[in-house]
Amino acid sequence: MPILDSVIVNLAVALGIGLLIGAERERRKGKGPSRLPAGIRTFTAASLAGAVSFATGGELLLAVTTAGAIILTAVAYLRSHGDDPGLTSGIALILTVLLGGLSVRQPALAAGVAVVLAALLASRTQLHHFVRLMLTEREVADGLIFASATLVVLPLLPDQQLGPYGALNPRSIWIIVILVMAISAAGYIAVRTLGARFGLAVAGLASGFVSSIATISAMGTRAATTPAILAVAVAGAVLSTVATIVQLCAVLAATSMTVLRELSIPLFCSGLAAASYGAFFTIKALRGTERVDSQPGHAFSFSSAIILAASLSGILVVSAALRENFGEIGAIVGAALAGFADTHSAAVSIASLVASGKMSPADAISPILAALSTNTVSKIIAAWTSGGRSYALRLIPGLLLVISAAWAGTYAPRLFGL
Repeated sequence: MPILDSVIVNLAVALGIGLLIGAERERRKGKGPSRLPAGIRTFTAASLAGAVSFATGGELLLAVTTAGAIILTAVAYLRSHGDDPGLTSGIALILTVLLGGLSVRQPALAAGVAVVLAALLASRTQLHHFVRLMLTEREVADGLIFASATLVVLPLLPDQQLGPYGALNPRSIWIIVILVMAISAAGYIAVRTLGARFGLAVAGLASGFVSSIATISAMGTRAATTPAILAVAVAGAVLSTVATIVQLCAVLAATSMTVLRELSIPLFCSGLAAASYGAFFTIKALRGTERVDSQPGHAFSFSSAIILAASLSGILVVSAALRENFGEIGAIVGAALAGFADTHSAAVSIASLVASGKMSPADAISPILAALSTNTVSKIIAAWTSGGRSYALRLIPGLLLVISAAWAGTYAPRLFGL
């Protein structure tokens, strides 16, 4: 009886799969001589045929049934009176047979794939509109680059410590590059989707995931050329600092969760300070009349990601050498120097030392905060040189508040014995 019950459940899943996909195809079938040859009954029968074939004859009979479905699909395609009916329904019919067979062995997986397939078929108009009218060639190229970096390059890289002082782990470095590209792409999508509605505030937050220093400089240039949007520009600049903290948490989580836990309170305090300081300017930004044009462009800069990988590798080696020869002071100096250009690469280099057992998690706090501090100096210089006095005087107190909150979050609990 338990075996019989299992077979009944599997056949019920196969029936549901055929009805689900077939119902969607029936709506697209059309009428008259040009209608598609397969509808709800055909898809349901195909799914049940796959399930029964696998249940009675295993993989061999399922293969024969699938081959029969392929032949029938090809015949229907050739008899389409010269009109091109498309291959979507034919491929969906063949996949339905296979899903019916899969439902005998893994019904949950088969049902999940069927739902995804039905949703994909139902969203034809939206997908065509998105790909043809919304996506640009540059965005498609960026998608291919990201897919290649993730699915082709990453699996080929060794996951072990290499190079001078054993400081380089190619797989870990490339994961950081992928993460930065992904976050940059997410920010780009936010600007493309919401930029025209929420203006510079959202643009600043999204662009901050790419480079907070560059965002502060860009916002300062806008403020200098158009004084009327000063508050809006400051809002975008402040929110780019929030993005710095969020991205720092992300790269630390990908490198060493132990270091992230050690820095959880300082990073939370600095992020809270940035968000609080930017709240007033953000409200002004949302009320302002100036908006950001969400012009198509590149989702991320691949060359910048490669430069990041190269600089990160150099910082890893230098930090390891300084740590080896001068102890904790050397690590702090190396991270502080690297922080003038980029906080995240310096933080990853220190976290990598912890992950490889060459530094304790507690010793990693000061070097990373030193990098965050020197990066704040770079932001202050960018604010003053790009936006002038009015812009800088509004932004600099917030930057100092953010870094002060980070240091306070580190040492205040120790002073109070927490």
